[in-house]
Amino acid sequence: MEEKLDNQKSNNTNLRYNILIVAVYIIGCVLLIQLFNLQIINGDEYRSQLSARLTRETIVYADRGEILDCNGMKLVTTSTGYSLDLYKTTSNDTQLNNNILNIIRVLGENGDSYVDNLILQVKPFGFSTDNQETIRKWKKSNGIDENYDAEKCFFYLKDKYGINNEDITEARKIMAIRYEISQNGYSNVRPVEIANNMSKNSVLKFSEENSNFSGIDIVTKPVVTYNNGTLASHVLGYCGKITQSELENVGDEYNKNELIGKTGIQYVFEKYLRGKNGKRQIDMDVNGNITGEYITETPIVGSDVELTIDAKVQSVAEQALKADIEKIANGGYAETSDAKAGAVVVMNTKTGEILALASYPDYEPQLFVNGISTEKYNEYTENQALYNRAISGTYAPGSTFKMITAIAGLETNSISTTEKINCTGVYPYAHKPVCWYYTSYKRGHGALDVSQSIQHSCNYFFYEVGNRIGIDTLSKYSNYFGLGRKTGIELPSESSGNIASKEKAENENREWYLGETLSASIGQSYNNVTPLQMAKYISILVNGGHQIDVTIVKSIINSDKSEVSREEINEHVNNVLGIKDENIEEDTFEEANIKAVLEGMKNVTTESGGTAYSIFKDSTIQVGGKTGSAQAGNKTHAWFVGFAPFDDPEIAVVAIIENGAHGAYAAQVAKDIFDSYFFEDEVIEQ
Repeated sequence: MEEKLDNQKSNNTNLRYNILIVAVYIIGCVLLIQLFNLQIINGDEYRSQLSARLTRETIVYADRGEILDCNGMKLVTTSTGYSLDLYKTTSNDTQLNNNILNIIRVLGENGDSYVDNLILQVKPFGFSTDNQETIRKWKKSNGIDENYDAEKCFFYLKDKYGINNEDITEARKIMAIRYEISQNGYSNVRPVEIANNMSKNSVLKFSEENSNFSGIDIVTKPVVTYNNGTLASHVLGYCGKITQSELENVGDEYNKNELIGKTGIQYVFEKYLRGKNGKRQIDMDVNGNITGEYITETPIVGSDVELTIDAKVQSVAEQALKADIEKIANGGYAETSDAKAGAVVVMNTKTGEILALASYPDYEPQLFVNGISTEKYNEYTENQALYNRAISGTYAPGSTFKMITAIAGLETNSISTTEKINCTGVYPYAHKPVCWYYTSYKRGHGALDVSQSIQHSCNYFFYEVGNRIGIDTLSKYSNYFGLGRKTGIELPSESSGNIASKEKAENENREWYLGETLSASIGQSYNNVTPLQMAKYISILVNGGHQIDVTIVKSIINSDKSEVSREEINEHVNNVLGIKDENIEEDTFEEANIKAVLEGMKNVTTESGGTAYSIFKDSTIQVGGKTGSAQAGNKTHAWFVGFAPFDDPEIAVVAIIENGAHGAYAAQVAKDIFDSYFFEDEVIEQ
């Protein structure tokens, strides 16, 4: 009996052992099958999900440096803004579209915009552009039948993106984001930006309810702000979102959502203003919800660029230029002329620093930061508002050139300070050109010395001087005073212009005749110069012929408060703008010659018969100046060049008004600037 019980106990033990073996075997098989499924069948998918669950590295954008005037006034600043990025998740079309619509609703509730580069419109259906070539290319790039109208294009994309919303307005909103995704692409590690400069309410909503919006990430981004509207717009330049071609040129330092300087100081000093971006690591789950984040590399704020521009002088210059153009156009002087544009430059005659540089019409650089509208851009293009006439516009200098002819004649002893030349009205050589005085009064000025000839702007006198010295000498002195060559100012698109010379004629396969020399001696012929060159010329003149270096940048201060050396700044500017330093050998001018020429310029503004006397006769400061009326086809551009105070010049002012009719009209701009600069109580209000 006892043996039977032992056998039964042994059988039970074996059964339990066998059951355990089978269970272990089954569990092992299940584990092996699951492991095979994880590693082989769905390995890529799970690895992708695992990667998504771990970390993603994103950019922490550095604040751009500020741009200041010479007194520390902040012209362009940077503040903290927020953009919204969208990452790819495992959601299908329906889930993605619903997610996008929910995001757009939050943005709309808080008055925030979202990216929308889709040219389709609804209610009614249409295209946002009338350019048929643009529409054709758009259809082709998106695989749409070229014969489709706007409505068919809409429903083609609606189907393509799996948008099920019956409300076409809602469908259009979703479509804008889906279109942006299709154009720029996105992944679980590379997002697409769908909104920028969001309000705090939107930021708060998305932050608090992050789990309700799949794949979103709030990114801190610098917001560039122009604090004074259009003030110094052509100097400051504008920023805009980087283009694909720009992205290809700058390499890996930038990404497609960054701002980059496009024009002006913003362009030239992009390297310094931009700063250095940092890095942020974020943790997300498979649904795109952020589970953690931290900074791995701190961004470095961009350097500040301090200009030589004085905001007060700049404001006065812009106001005076605009007011005078409108006055001329509205018949405020003795005649009416269709004046619409002009430029003015104010230069420190001792240092070559630019205190004001204005071009009219101007523009609002702030509009470019988040993308300017096509309508506004077309408006700016039509009236050439983006064109910086002060450094890019080239014009015949007309009679403002005559001081160079005078100096050339005096320094070569072709004339003396006391010699008088009798103006009969008609010069008897070459094509027998006439003096402007003869055209008006049918007689000449009579006998004039060099100072009187500048005062009365006698063409006959300068025809004779030009004839005596010849074009080669005149060209030499034109070059010395900085005409026909770039000044090297730290701004893009500076024109070199031209000076009249035999070489210029040869380049155009033309012979040089005496008549060209006579025209060149009064600032016509091939002479075409920029307003900035003219300011340099006047500064060299009042300095007794000593060369000056033109600059608009005072200093660059890094985020650690260290200052960039002038040598580094110059080297950087030369590289960016492709400028080569020119070594002009200093010449020594006779003091008596300079004095005679400047005396003539003083008489222009202070003596009856001076061409700008009517403007400056009541001036409380003594100004030296010269008017000029330069022919350009059927237009006459109005010039004024001047300096003050006469006995110890501090600033030179050059103004040009396109189609301004008479140089005396441009003189009013300079008078307003001189009055403001030297007398605080006469400042023109901004």
